[in-house]
Amino acid sequence: MSDSCVPQSDSMQSSRVAWEGCSVLLDINDGDRLVFSRLTSGATLKIGNKNCSLKPLIGCPYGSLFQIESAGDRTHLARVTPSAEENNNVQEKGECEVVDESRDNRALVDDNKAQTLTGEDIDEMRKQGAKGDEIIEALIANSTTYGKKTQFSQEKYRLKKQKKYAPKVLMRRPFTRSICEAYFKKYAARIGFLRVDTLSLLLSMANVGASSDVLVVDMVGGLLTGAVAERLGGTGFVCNTYIGSAPYSMEIVRIFNFNDEICKRIVRTHLDDLCSAQPVTSEQIDKHESENHMELHDETSAMNVEEMSVSADCEVADADTETAPTIKINKSPKAGEKPSPEAFQLWKEKGFSCLIIAAPDLDPWSTVKRLLPLLSYSAPFAIYHQHLQPLATCMHNLQVEKLAIGLQLSEPWLREYQVLPSRSHPFMQMNAFGGYVLCGTRIHTAAANGGTPKHEKGAL
Repeated sequence: MSDSCVPQSDSMQSSRVAWEGCSVLLDINDGDRLVFSRLTSGATLKIGNKNCSLKPLIGCPYGSLFQIESAGDRTHLARVTPSAEENNNVQEKGECEVVDESRDNRALVDDNKAQTLTGEDIDEMRKQGAKGDEIIEALIANSTTYGKKTQFSQEKYRLKKQKKYAPKVLMRRPFTRSICEAYFKKYAARIGFLRVDTLSLLLSMANVGASSDVLVVDMVGGLLTGAVAERLGGTGFVCNTYIGSAPYSMEIVRIFNFNDEICKRIVRTHLDDLCSAQPVTSEQIDKHESENHMELHDETSAMNVEEMSVSADCEVADADTETAPTIKINKSPKAGEKPSPEAFQLWKEKGFSCLIIAAPDLDPWSTVKRLLPLLSYSAPFAIYHQHLQPLATCMHNLQVEKLAIGLQLSEPWLREYQVLPSRSHPFMQMNAFGGYVLCGTRIHTAAANGGTPKHEKGAL
């Protein structure tokens, strides 16, 4: 598998231009279908019953628009640029829509007799090299009812034919918002039904900023880890901790196209390693690290093999195994390595800057009770859960134990609007639930049981 990290020399260019081996989000027909793909010279994208090579996308800036074009029996992606004339036509249509209200669709009958152009005629046009736009214009010209429809109906008709005969592909840069929206739309369960506004609230309530050392419990596929690392921008550390014998999946992190500098600041370790509150020597840390190195390496290798499967992403356009070139594996830093002994010692002395938990399968109270001693005093924390009752119980226990102040349990709510001339209204179908977020600030308590970590001594 090619490394998910971007070469250091290309780090400045990665945010603007797609290169060979990077991950991209392909938006087909304005959100009708979202596909994550890794660009290689042999990668293909299937649209309808046609396979199109993704090679033309390499070297193009993010935001480029492509259209399916046919050349005989072969189809390919061609980059298109909206002209100023088309933009003016769209603006003129928006200005005249209010005036055109005399027509209606009451007299129209859908009996499949309005279109005189047959399927054989369309196939013949394709063989002669007709483009998708030419086919659409021919369909409009041969429709006996198109001129009788309202302006809104004509736009719907044109858009429907465009999606069928001239589908467009928008190459988007995969970042926190686009990745979260794509997963939430296609496979919401894989990210714990974490909506983009809820994820934004988690990062804000936890006060994630530059040079922060963030402790995360991420059971949402690595989305939370990637979002925190993206906000840190190569400063501080993201420590992904886990409970149990195997680490949680971080498959989504590789989609972010992080460079080497950011990847080496994404570390992963077992919770027991962090919860050994008593100060330890460097020899003990080195010994414990060597004992767990082989186990973690095997688990990471198994995960990397699983991540390359087609089922790992929302939809992944993989390269043909017969034509794909051999991918050279480099030894650049990978996200999820073991923290250094110096980092262990620093966190045990000073604590983490903040804590974020997104673990729908774990009990919030038992988890946060073990993790709070790892934070520095006055450090914020934020917990996401799909259900209200576990967070309400956690909030009550934090108040009783006097472990935190400023506790707030909120339910994010998001409403999307369609904004069009004379048609601005809330979307007819939207998600009405975004989970719950519990946030607060850790304080000192004299009721601590057991030993006191070094960073707790003398703290206010």
